[in-house]
Amino acid sequence: MKYTQLGRTGLKVSRLVLGTMNFGPETSEADSHSIMDSALGAGLNFFDTANAYGWGANKGRTEEIIGSWFAKGGDRRDKTVLATKVFANMTPDDAPTWPNHDRLSAVNIRRSVDASLRRLQTDYIDIYQFHHVDRNTPFEEIWQAIDVLVQQGKILYAGSSNFAGWHIARANETARRLGSYGLVSEQCLYNLAERRAEMEVIPAAREYGLGIIPWSPLHGGLLGGVLRKEREGRAARSSSGRSADALANTAVRAQVQAYEDLLAKHGLEPGEAALAWLLTRPGVTGPIVGPRTAEQLESALRAVELELSEEVLASLEEIFPGPGPSPEAFAW
Repeated sequence: MKYTQLGRTGLKVSRLVLGTMNFGPETSEADSHSIMDSALGAGLNFFDTANAYGWGANKGRTEEIIGSWFAKGGDRRDKTVLATKVFANMTPDDAPTWPNHDRLSAVNIRRSVDASLRRLQTDYIDIYQFHHVDRNTPFEEIWQAIDVLVQQGKILYAGSSNFAGWHIARANETARRLGSYGLVSEQCLYNLAERRAEMEVIPAAREYGLGIIPWSPLHGGLLGGVLRKEREGRAARSSSGRSADALANTAVRAQVQAYEDLLAKHGLEPGEAALAWLLTRPGVTGPIVGPRTAEQLESALRAVELELSEEVLASLEEIFPGPGPSPEAFAW
């Protein structure tokens, strides 16, 4: 496994991030534990989750699965860089919501971190991430709450997810004014097929020293060999959601076919190539991979060692051109 610094911090993390969103809803507790053991055994030390994972009536279930894995001992917690998120209302979907039980108010941050620590069976969280922007809570209040948690030893760093570039700037300028450390990471939608983050989010993150953690690196399966699987009768997961919506567009379908043809020509697996491409991008710490099986984890791990040739990189740029830098991309 290869490692890098998380943004401007001294924290060393693996170039792949283990996403745990499937733990519980798609993957049993026993299989989830096996995947985490395999990941840690391969040197993958960066695990990402969220308080709401488990969904519906089972919100928090994923954190509980990770907590029961930590409880097995064997230095599991000590070797893991743990990131979780706060924002969602944790009330079950079929129950009435209650004020101040979601978003980023100081009271909900305090309540949520304590609840996550109980579910995770740990006394600290390495990176506490804001799952979304809270347009109703000032960053002064957010940083006051975060600084208290850092002083209490409950968290080490704060990160963002799904922020716009100007949110990153505003958050870290406020932190600077208050003497707080500010955001150290941004988790954003970024992959070959979805490159809008290159316009402002990634430049802002790099300017402020945030590590970029792309989610959905295969764009909901679109970049994982979806057309080949379709021909082989293995496209069940791509029959709905982001991948299916994209493939309904004939231009996108032709683009994906060109992508798969290119990689077949060079003997490359599409999913592994898509991850390897992200690892070449400036500012990227590591993409989040969310394996449902041990086989999917093994495929993702191979991507870390995959070196894409200049010819392949140039061809990928032709098939999936980026938007260009801001403001030139939209100014002229």
